[in-house]
Amino acid sequence: MKFSENWLRELVEIKADRAELAHALTMAGLEVEELTPLGESLSGVVVAKIVAAEKHPEADRLQICKVDAGRGETLQIVCGAPNARVGIKVPLAKVGASLPNGIAIKAAKLRGVESFGMLCSAKELDLDADASGLLELPVDAPVGKPLADYLGLPDASFELKLTPNRPDCLGLVGLAHDVAALFGSAVKVNDQTAAPITSNARRGIRLEAGRDAPRYLGRIVEGIDPAARSPLWLAERLRRSGLRSISAVVDITAYVMLELGQPMHAFDNDKLQGDIVVRHARASETLKLLDGSEAKLDEKFVLIADENNALAVAGVMGGFDSRVTDATQNVFLESAHFVPAAIMGRARKLGLHTDASHRFERGVDPELPLRALERATELLLSIAGGKAGPVLVAENLADLPQPVAVTLRRSRLQRVLGVEVADAEVARIFIALGMRVESNGEGWSITAPSSRFDIEREEDLIEEIARIFGYDNIPTHTPTGALVLAVEPEARINELALREQLAARGYYEAVNLSFVAADLLAQWGFTDRLVPLANPLSADLAIMRPSLLPGLIEALRHNRARQQGRVRLFEVARVFEAGNPPVETPSVAIVACGNARAEQWGEPSRPLDFHDIKGDLDALIAWGGEPGRWSVHADGLPGWLHPGRSARVVRDGETVGYLGALHPQLAKALDLGADVHVLELALEPVLARRLPKGLPISRFPAVRRDIAMDLPEEVSWSQIEQIVRITLGTRLQELQLFDRYSGKGVEAGRKSLAMGLILQDASRTLTDDDADRCVREAIAALELTCKAKLRG
Repeated sequence: MKFSENWLRELVEIKADRAELAHALTMAGLEVEELTPLGESLSGVVVAKIVAAEKHPEADRLQICKVDAGRGETLQIVCGAPNARVGIKVPLAKVGASLPNGIAIKAAKLRGVESFGMLCSAKELDLDADASGLLELPVDAPVGKPLADYLGLPDASFELKLTPNRPDCLGLVGLAHDVAALFGSAVKVNDQTAAPITSNARRGIRLEAGRDAPRYLGRIVEGIDPAARSPLWLAERLRRSGLRSISAVVDITAYVMLELGQPMHAFDNDKLQGDIVVRHARASETLKLLDGSEAKLDEKFVLIADENNALAVAGVMGGFDSRVTDATQNVFLESAHFVPAAIMGRARKLGLHTDASHRFERGVDPELPLRALERATELLLSIAGGKAGPVLVAENLADLPQPVAVTLRRSRLQRVLGVEVADAEVARIFIALGMRVESNGEGWSITAPSSRFDIEREEDLIEEIARIFGYDNIPTHTPTGALVLAVEPEARINELALREQLAARGYYEAVNLSFVAADLLAQWGFTDRLVPLANPLSADLAIMRPSLLPGLIEALRHNRARQQGRVRLFEVARVFEAGNPPVETPSVAIVACGNARAEQWGEPSRPLDFHDIKGDLDALIAWGGEPGRWSVHADGLPGWLHPGRSARVVRDGETVGYLGALHPQLAKALDLGADVHVLELALEPVLARRLPKGLPISRFPAVRRDIAMDLPEEVSWSQIEQIVRITLGTRLQELQLFDRYSGKGVEAGRKSLAMGLILQDASRTLTDDDADRCVREAIAALELTCKAKLRG
């Protein structure tokens, strides 16, 4: 929100200088983001008229101008501005003047021709960023008058960084109420009078958009002067608010928007056919907008149309074909209320951000359209003439928000603020903010104006008192009371500890956006149960991630492209799956490529492989204290993993993740180069751990028995380990695999695994018979379940 300080001071008495005003606004939650003084050093700059101009004999781009500065004689000035011409009135910095940029004006010779002053652009006067030519003044500007007096300077341009809950301050009248409350003054805005009706021009209005557009007002003004130009005061207020003057009609709608906060639009009435229809767009309907772009619409857009054509995208931008031009004599003024939800995201979907959409998305006072329409009519009749028809109204009162009284308790106010605010001051603040106040025994009943959408509960009223009363006036107290420490459950590993564990294993934590591109997910094969965003920031951020791996792999690829050969990353975050509401699952994922170890002299380098990632998985599993509940299987793999070099991770019979090498086709599509290995697990099973339990160390010796079993190739070691542990129970202290063999002496499709059984009993020494019995039981179990045979 950008505005002129002088304009604001006309609307409300401000008992403070510029710096105090800026500080007060910021401390009241209306942050002053930028403050630009205008016309601070313009003494010696006057209005002048170019009465003659001829080319410089020694320079093609210079002109020798004769200038009337109101002193009875002309001054000779050499000027290089492309728009310097006879008849225009421009600012003249006389000899002896000092411009805001520090330039001191002196008599000088330019290419041998004397020059007695300087004709100025807006940028040279520090009034605007336009340096393309001289600042052209209106034809009725009085020659010789000091420019500062003529333009109403000095002034300042304030730019506020408003939070989305304060759309009422997107108009100067709304802002004036806050300023009045801050400085104990009153708003100097009179009630808007109705314009005289001198025409019976009418047009029907039909509301067909339901609750999205509950109020639409219009008025036809006939016979305006198409050559009328905006007066200087109006054009200057627009310019100091960041808007350029276009035409009288357009300038008036922009001015009313800045003054009251109500966006408006003007149509060329002669280009409209039949009734005005406020409806939803049809599928694939298009409309050429004012900026020349073509908007492709869907049923979620609200349109302003006539009987035959779409005219404007409601709350965003008008259409090109129905625009007001320099030939327009009859206009249809529009002033409407649209609910914020109907406008939110629509401009962004069209690649736009307009002043109208900025306001309608946040909410515009539903009672403002009539006042804005009357104000615009008043300005239009005074500037361009014409005859005003009656106000045309279409509204669904049941769909308009109704005022609701909110109770503020005196005791609650004091308890929250920690300071007593006098009842009279509380009432003054609320009345200055335009609220209706009724006192009761416990406090007040407050009804906010229709412009204050943010006043919903008692805490909102307390915030209003705090920011107007002044945070500096609220004493600072040290918090008292015992702090309750969060109890960390012993049966769950702390998430921070998991991060530290992965960092200790050589991984760097990555933080990626939760949004990914749909085409990237398609490359991975993620096409089902996706969660699309209704209003994505961009097409590349349109889907909530179903897995952490696509984002991590993109980060890995980014690093590989910058000469990082060995990359190891992890992320702990949520993934999303379609549901009502969408299902969020905390997950942990790691990706790695390059050498297994960092470069060193102690051992030869070797590329990372499946077993390195499996080792990281084993470390995480062992941390939980229940490795027997985990297993890995080679079946049921997703399409993005390499068959034969990947595995499915199972806990208690339920799949909780996957690990292994990326599929070569996917790696090629993503331009990854060397092998990349990944691991992704649901987070909660990883963090679950068995409560520590102390056990006595056996006083009796352990016994080891080695066996070699001939098994089918498809039988995994995890199956064998699980079967043997279940069979031998507590007698088996450890099971070690120390050899794998296939080849001569072993049938094709089978393998030989040699394992050591470490046996021990807590109550006695195991005899040879006991150990042999354990071996026989283990062999029998493997023969029964795995088609195993004992090798000789």
